Amino acid sequence: MAADNHRALVQAFVDMVNSHDVSTIGEHTAPGHIDHNPVVADGIEANAAFFQQIFQAFPDVRVVAHDVLVDGDRIAGRFEYSGTHQGTFFGVEATGRTLSFQSIDIWRVQDGLLAEHWDQLDMAGMFRQLGVDFYALQGA
Repeated sequence: MAADNHRALVQAFVDMVNSHDVSTIGEHTAPGHIDHNPVVADGIEANAAFFQQIFQAFPDVRVVAHDVLVDGDRIAGRFEYSGTHQGTFFGVEATGRTLSFQSIDIWRVQDGLLAEHWDQLDMAGMFRQLGVDFYALQGA
């Protein structure tokens, strides 16, 4: 039964992204949410603000869950995001280009909510699709 509840949390996350409605974030994300992604601060408010920025930069962004695996209090998934770059994204003005990328995400569930998150993204590949040198943005 816990596995079904954990999968429902991931579906609620996917629904939030696809509806662009961060008002639902409390239905699946814990207030003290810890995020191990260096561009997302901890806390539910920071998580909501991050997704608002994504929705502004990619107003047609969609996510598809390809795999969702549950083991105890952990959820792992492979997700595919796509959208059109129509607003500023990490300082890069809109290019009108389509972006498509995959992520591998792991969450820890506590008290029925997503309490902690890790992910792996190919940021260089994402910016390459936008015609931007990611490493130049980083000052490398």
